[in-house]
Amino acid sequence: MKAIPLILALFIGLFLPAGNLSAQNPHYIPVKDSRDLHAYFRYAPDRPIVISGHRGGMLDGYPENCIESFEKTLSYMESFFEIDPRLTKDGVIVLMHDETIDRTTTGKGKVSDYTYAELQQFNLVDRNGNVTAFKIPTLKECLEWSKGKTILNLDIKDVPLDIMADFIEKENPVNVMYTVHNAEQARYYLDREPEATFSCWCKNMEEFGKYEKAGIPWKQVMAYVGLKMKPEEQALYDALHRNGVMCMISVAPTHDRGKTEAEKIAGYKTEIGTHPDVIETDYPYLFQGLDLTK
Repeated sequence: MKAIPLILALFIGLFLPAGNLSAQNPHYIPVKDSRDLHAYFRYAPDRPIVISGHRGGMLDGYPENCIESFEKTLSYMESFFEIDPRLTKDGVIVLMHDETIDRTTTGKGKVSDYTYAELQQFNLVDRNGNVTAFKIPTLKECLEWSKGKTILNLDIKDVPLDIMADFIEKENPVNVMYTVHNAEQARYYLDREPEATFSCWCKNMEEFGKYEKAGIPWKQVMAYVGLKMKPEEQALYDALHRNGVMCMISVAPTHDRGKTEAEKIAGYKTEIGTHPDVIETDYPYLFQGLDLTK
């Protein structure tokens, strides 16, 4: 009697989207190589909106840029994560959005004034200022943790391009993409790593043209188009979609700042109605149960 459900489950599994194939880890994104990574970000008009965790996503007791917070987000839903690499005094790449550790840890001062070992004396705090048991992670630790689980979008802060490229070349992760603010940055990484994937700032047709002129392959691009989808930029969105590129907006500086969860969710619903392909948010868990179909 048990064989019939098993066969049925295997049959159904053949037709599930790639991101949902894992029955044991339903919220993981199993990326095996650059082809998988590129495919994950290919635009499809009927694909539901993808949710990205800004700085990894946040909940009470779970700070930003923290491996434990990433894991917590994935316990709720599928997500890929934008994270913020910075350099310590002794050249270790750690995760920290701000130039200083004042806001997000029990310490004070610039990241660059501490060695990695010295930073370990401090604990991370959540958005409400609650001290946690969690420590500042290294990017290397994040890469190890993320294998087979999710995609990391590197919004690189003070790490020079060559140092980051050297690091990625050495570690050779298959699930990493670069946030780039212009075509020149993308071209540098592409020359170092021909299969690199990018989250490109592309907010108007002028910027679109610069990426085209630089020869950045659209099949390796997701486009960050701003805080919202703007009717006056529809030509941009059409051009990106024609090239198979997904359009991402960020609600971190807007609706994420609502005073209550209900206020935040009302704002999210407004943006969902404008049909972005990806929404980046501090609070992925609040998108549970929302209709993300387009």
